[in-house]
Amino acid sequence: MHVGILGPVEAHSPDGRISVGGPRPRTLLALLAIRVGDIVPLDRLIDELYGSEPPSDAANALQGQVSRLRRALGDAALIEFYPAGYRLALPAERVDAHRFAALAADGQRALEQGDPQAAESLLSEALQLWRGPALADVHAADHATRLEQQRATATSSLMAARIRLGKADVQEIADLVRQHPLDERLRGYLMQALNQQGRQAEALQAFEDAKAMLADELGTDPSEELRAVHLQILRGQTHRELPSQLTSFVGRQEELRRIAALTSRLVTLTGPGGAGKTRLALQSAGPDAIFVDLAPVKDVAAATLHALGLKETVLAPEDRLALALRERDTLLILDNCEHVIVQAAHLAQRLLTTCPSLRILATSREALGITGETLCPVPPLNPEQSVALFVDRARLVNPGFVQDRHTVDICRELDGLPLAIELAAARTRTLTTQDISDRLNDRFRLLTKGNRAAAPRHQTLRAVVEWSWDLLDSDERDLAAALATFSGGATLDAVEQVCGHDVEVLEALVDKSLVEAGDGRYRMLETIREFCSQHKRVDAEHTAYFHALARRADPELRRRDQVEWFTRLTAEHANLLQAVEWATEHDPDLALQFVSDLSWYWYVKGSRTEVQGVAQKLLTLVEEETTERYAILLALAAPERVPAVLTQLRGPIEQPFVLIAWAMLTGPPDPAAPRTDLQDEVERSDDPWVQGLIGFSNSYLTWARHGDRAQAIEQSRAALRQFQDLGERWGAAQVLDVLANLTEDPREALALTDEALRAVGELGAKEELAELRGRRADRLLDIDQDAAERDYLQALEMATQAGLAATRALANAGLAKIAQRRGEPARAEALLREAQQELGFGWMHAAAKQHVEEVLNELGPASKPPPFE
Repeated sequence: MHVGILGPVEAHSPDGRISVGGPRPRTLLALLAIRVGDIVPLDRLIDELYGSEPPSDAANALQGQVSRLRRALGDAALIEFYPAGYRLALPAERVDAHRFAALAADGQRALEQGDPQAAESLLSEALQLWRGPALADVHAADHATRLEQQRATATSSLMAARIRLGKADVQEIADLVRQHPLDERLRGYLMQALNQQGRQAEALQAFEDAKAMLADELGTDPSEELRAVHLQILRGQTHRELPSQLTSFVGRQEELRRIAALTSRLVTLTGPGGAGKTRLALQSAGPDAIFVDLAPVKDVAAATLHALGLKETVLAPEDRLALALRERDTLLILDNCEHVIVQAAHLAQRLLTTCPSLRILATSREALGITGETLCPVPPLNPEQSVALFVDRARLVNPGFVQDRHTVDICRELDGLPLAIELAAARTRTLTTQDISDRLNDRFRLLTKGNRAAAPRHQTLRAVVEWSWDLLDSDERDLAAALATFSGGATLDAVEQVCGHDVEVLEALVDKSLVEAGDGRYRMLETIREFCSQHKRVDAEHTAYFHALARRADPELRRRDQVEWFTRLTAEHANLLQAVEWATEHDPDLALQFVSDLSWYWYVKGSRTEVQGVAQKLLTLVEEETTERYAILLALAAPERVPAVLTQLRGPIEQPFVLIAWAMLTGPPDPAAPRTDLQDEVERSDDPWVQGLIGFSNSYLTWARHGDRAQAIEQSRAALRQFQDLGERWGAAQVLDVLANLTEDPREALALTDEALRAVGELGAKEELAELRGRRADRLLDIDQDAAERDYLQALEMATQAGLAATRALANAGLAKIAQRRGEPARAEALLREAQQELGFGWMHAAAKQHVEEVLNELGPASKPPPFE
């Protein structure tokens, strides 16, 4: 069943047209069809059916009309009765007025989004549903007027679409103007249509006719819109004005300066979706630029013709454009080239070679790739600009918005991507910044409420990334998804080994702004990475690759090229931790070995606190064993249990972190205690690094037990040569620190400490840097108290970052000494009590406790705290 009201009221069944009956049944059907699917109240039906003189028994009369209409339609179920009224039980699209409204709305939306071709098709289809005046044979004046207004609006939009397409019919528009002489928009379309056909004089006369008519009929002047069309025709400008912007422009000053300084005739703004390329292009362009939105089109040359307001002729579109632009000094903006990149490149090259004064500013997620092109990457906004944009957009929906600490977190998590920031800011109308920040791990669900009038690809964050994803071929999609497994970017070797694609595919992703290349690494913005990782994961391959890297790197970390290897592992820090976490979940035995292989790197880099969580989880998943790798896991997850395992180890020791953990947790061996097999095994080692460590340990013990300074210095220098021959900076720094303790010259001690700091600084060894900075402060205490205070504070900050409670305690003890000397005993005591509270298990903590207690004793008996538990 279909019902028509856009003309005489009629109904059609599959068997043909139905005779509805007289005026009352036709009016009743129309009233129900206007509100199809809704219950129309009884009193409204009576009022509209009978007017001001209803029958005495109106309800029964209405029921009688309904019965007649049901019989005419041949299906009583089509008109449903409810206590409140009657309902026409048809889908809305079975009524021509509702189908017209839907098509017209889609056509208007296409027109607003810059797709006149689609708009013309949709609006034409909508208007073809009309068979004459609405509700022509029934009395429903108000409804008819409303429908005719919708018809006029759709007709006006259809004319606008045809104007943009350069195929408006002058006679058709002139007829409409005669029917609606006061409609200035139609008169403007008539002027534009005449001008497009080269009839400029007639177009100008049409303006004068409109001006005279408005003065005679309304006593007014033409509107600003109509005067603008007139001015364009006078100037010979037929292209559309640049899209006006509804919000302020934030940031991008550096990019604007760069674009302004470029002398190239073809500049392409490149960057990922949502980076703000279009907005930047519009901001940098002058008012006379010609703007061509290529996102909704398939024919670049035709779209450019339409933007110029030119009509297609027997000439090819490229030739027509070349003739039109040959003598013009203007800027052509080709926006959103990525999905028609080949066409855009060909057209740009043709126009630039034939139009000497033409300049082109293109926006694309990849370069056009033609001679003379200058690329201007549009990077994410910097933190300051990101926050400024968020605050500006948030205040549009929430005038009382105040920036807080979560604002910065949100902008950082969204990679400084302008569209993502704007979508997040729009949520401040209903969510707090903390709510938004907490939900960014599901950003594609959160950031879904964009500008309804924007192009669909810019209405949600997912749509932005999908636009880029859909433009990739199968190999590019496969690599993008696999590359998203990497949490810290990847080297070319890692991409090839883990993802199984060659460099050409990777370069294509870089060209298309899905991947950033720099410093020999390939990275994705977190937003893009999160989207791509939903399509494929290569965690097992990723873990295997980085475990192999860790095993290969570990011995190199104690040799001459250690700086390069530490740098390489530091660059892969996030990937290494990710791989360990995956192995912990899926292959605990592999994870146990992986942790062992990384233990020296983690120790030197000061990452033990960072990895404690995954180590503790792994500890619950593996069986207890008397092995070196299990001792390492305990040192990271449960250090109080390490000594029991160390006493059972038999060697040989392959991972030096075992020896360091042994020393940190148990301290110097008791000379009265019987020697263990493990001690003998270590001292027999022919590993030069282990030999250097033994020499360092022996020098320390010689001084600590026997007070033989000269022999201790000789042993230290021998150990230092051992490490220096290896090119091993960590070991050298340890020995330099011992020599600084042994020397009786305070200036030499400082110089040795500074040399040690430089050595561990090259490695980025956080723990050693913090400890050595604290000992430098100790050595400055009697030389330059203010400088010592600065070093203690720096050591305290570094120890806090590295999670070193013992080093923090010693730094606080040093600051307490300075406070005591300055006559601030209360502050000194507070610092020492804070230090006392932080200390826990292990020899280093015990040594720090003893030092803190000694300084407390120096404050006097009244300040002495209770004994340590």
